[in-house]
Amino acid sequence: MNQFLLEQGNSKELQLFPHIIELALKKNNSIQLDSLPETTSESIRIYYVIDGKFEWTIHHEHHILYPTDAVLILPGHKFSGVRGFLDIGTLSWINIKVDAFDPTGKLIFGGWSGLSEKDRLSIGKTLLLSSRIVLSKAKEIGAIIDCLKFELCQQEMGYRTRVNQLIDELFIVLARRFTLQNNFGRDFPQTFMKLEQTLRKNLAYQWTVEEMAVLVGLGTTAFNEKVKGYSGFSPLNYLINIRISEAIKLLKREEKNVTDIALETGFYSSQHFSTTFKKLTGYTPSEFRKRSLLRK
Repeated sequence: MNQFLLEQGNSKELQLFPHIIELALKKNNSIQLDSLPETTSESIRIYYVIDGKFEWTIHHEHHILYPTDAVLILPGHKFSGVRGFLDIGTLSWINIKVDAFDPTGKLIFGGWSGLSEKDRLSIGKTLLLSSRIVLSKAKEIGAIIDCLKFELCQQEMGYRTRVNQLIDELFIVLARRFTLQNNFGRDFPQTFMKLEQTLRKNLAYQWTVEEMAVLVGLGTTAFNEKVKGYSGFSPLNYLINIRISEAIKLLKREEKNVTDIALETGFYSSQHFSTTFKKLTGYTPSEFRKRSLLRK
């Protein structure tokens, strides 16, 4: 397998693709000190392990990477070799520049992408919220990187379109694999508790079922079944119950305005909050607050 390095600014193959910073395959036959120091990524980096064993620290976590593993490193994430150098082995990778990727998961690729805005948003949130950044047995990732190299080097008819399609495909495959990968299936009760903790920390956010499923590493259908089997509620009704339980705590604090409580716990308005609260408790928020104060 021949090594190669296509680098923006130095490789004519990338002149028409300013969003591709690097595309490479490297076979490392010896250890070189300081060959992988801590770096903060400014782009989306996708690595694929062809052979060897690599120990990296990625986003403050220690990972051991084996052949056919794929690694996703997002903008702002720090990564390095555990011992500061690149281990012996072979890697391929692509480094992709995006126009924007913020903490909400909003992902803006640029005019080169053929993905719809809805798909970009869904993929961005999936990549951001995924509980893991390493995929095992991800040979399709390595295959796509190989196809990208072929298209860029051969430059056959339609290659410009094909290269951009392959990058879109790469993101689709990553998002689907991260969604379907069940990281916690053997211990769902513990996972369920972690999910609830995450939701309670940001109840004002309008969580979707898809986003909640990503947090626990399940597909949407499996997540629906797990939550209903464990709690007796659909995911959205379960979320509403969490919102109401948190609102009950806040209503006991006299200084908190009812409208503020509604917005803090994720309801669209005080009316929406009042209607839902009464449906589940039998009281309006104001009535519940008065009864709580009388009991003191």
